[in-house]
Amino acid sequence: MIGELIPRSALSADDISDMYRLFRQHFERVSEHRFRLDLEQKHWVIRLRDRHGLHGFSSLRFMRTKCAGQSLNALYSGDTIVASEARGTTVLARTWIDSVRRLSQYYGAPELHWLLLVSGFRTYRLLPVFWREFFPRYSEATPADVRATVDALGASMFGDRYDAVDGIVRFAEPQPLRPELSHIPQNRLEDPHVRFFAEHNPGHVNGDELVCWTRLSHDNLTDAGLRMWHATDRAAPLSQVG
Repeated sequence: MIGELIPRSALSADDISDMYRLFRQHFERVSEHRFRLDLEQKHWVIRLRDRHGLHGFSSLRFMRTKCAGQSLNALYSGDTIVASEARGTTVLARTWIDSVRRLSQYYGAPELHWLLLVSGFRTYRLLPVFWREFFPRYSEATPADVRATVDALGASMFGDRYDAVDGIVRFAEPQPLRPELSHIPQNRLEDPHVRFFAEHNPGHVNGDELVCWTRLSHDNLTDAGLRMWHATDRAAPLSQVG
């Protein structure tokens, strides 16, 4: 299985159909119109595939904006799914961190802010695996400057669908994970990160999205993240690929 970062504009009609088909297998009440609209608003796609087909993807939008008078470079993750056969591999982690490095160089942005909407505990659990500082989290209150950044981006991107009090986006037409994927086993609630997610996004089974933030920078990587970073040291910059 391989992971790759490609411009969204490079996707063929068949590529998009494959992505929609995979997404529909994992989420309920899926709207093809909304799926395609979400994808059109993104600049990049990370995808996982092998000779048998597509096993996962995540779409990304790069934004340059201002918050409290300060310039800010951000990545926003759109629709994301990883099929069960790819979850036990490190392909997604290596490809994601490699993609962050390439995009940072491509846009001349040494530090990127990552805005991530999370409706599944498995996705949330990846944050503490690879990033030292991320919010919201169980062990530390969200700093005022981070909260201001999240609130500004949330209001700008989602309008009144963003609940600043709870830090949740509630879409008019939510697309929740299928029950077998959204259900959190009792033993997983022993993990404080998973328990925090369940308590702070109780509507996740209905498609509510917890808005999460982290700094995409080398000094914010955990030991596991650093291993993924060094595993991609020889990756070519985006100017030399695609």
